[in-house]
Amino acid sequence: MTRTWFITGASKGFGREWAEAALGRGDHVAGTARRLDTIRDLADTYPDTFLPIQLDVTDRDADFAAVQQAAEHFGRLDVVVNNAGYGHFGMIEELSEAEVRAQLETNLFGALWVTQAALPIMREQGSGHIIQVSSIGGISAFPTVGAYHASKWALEGFSQSLSQEVAGFNIKVTLIEPGGFSTDWSGPSATHSEEMEEYASVREAAAKRPSANNPGDPEATRAAILKVVDAENPPLRVFFGTAPLGIATKDYESRLATWNEWQPVSVEAHGK
Repeated sequence: MTRTWFITGASKGFGREWAEAALGRGDHVAGTARRLDTIRDLADTYPDTFLPIQLDVTDRDADFAAVQQAAEHFGRLDVVVNNAGYGHFGMIEELSEAEVRAQLETNLFGALWVTQAALPIMREQGSGHIIQVSSIGGISAFPTVGAYHASKWALEGFSQSLSQEVAGFNIKVTLIEPGGFSTDWSGPSATHSEEMEEYASVREAAAKRPSANNPGDPEATRAAILKVVDAENPPLRVFFGTAPLGIATKDYESRLATWNEWQPVSVEAHGK
């Protein structure tokens, strides 16, 4: 079966890898980027199966137009991948209003608008699969990236609600939760707040996290994403990389222990 994909942020990182994986096996891909020159080579290599679309995902009207363009061009829409996003580094006290709003506009609202645009098309088809690129940072949290976590935790929340709302229309939802990978997420694509000297030691400790020393290979995710897309019953959540399961296990065991310890207070708060 030939599928039609709509992938935001197709110029680099996971978006680029997954576009090439889909195109390489004969699928159709509408790929978006803020600058068309960054995906022109894909259009040259796959002139009949790749549709380049210039898009800033923070523009809701443009998101709807781009999704409609892709569906009309290829005749359907099977897989939507909300990949466009970036990391912002800054302690909570360091964050400016503009920095937080920009992080949410891209990572959260961009994915929300594209999802909304795709749903009527998928409902009419009676099928579809929405892939949300979240992060281990969508279920756990670490210092220095609070704004990023806020965007991904919100993405996780609305996507879990969405999965229940659209199940009756045969639309699947999957949250991809990668650990650290050798992309430019923390490099050229990242933005940074002005640093306060008071947090120097916190910043130094965060830089020494073990998970940062063994990044995954983005190209290896090609086979993995195809397995998720091809699954008859794809998961709502799936980790990419070796580190996330250990992080999540430790985090959730700690949460459960604390919730259980404080359950008497919880019951008291309920009243009679």
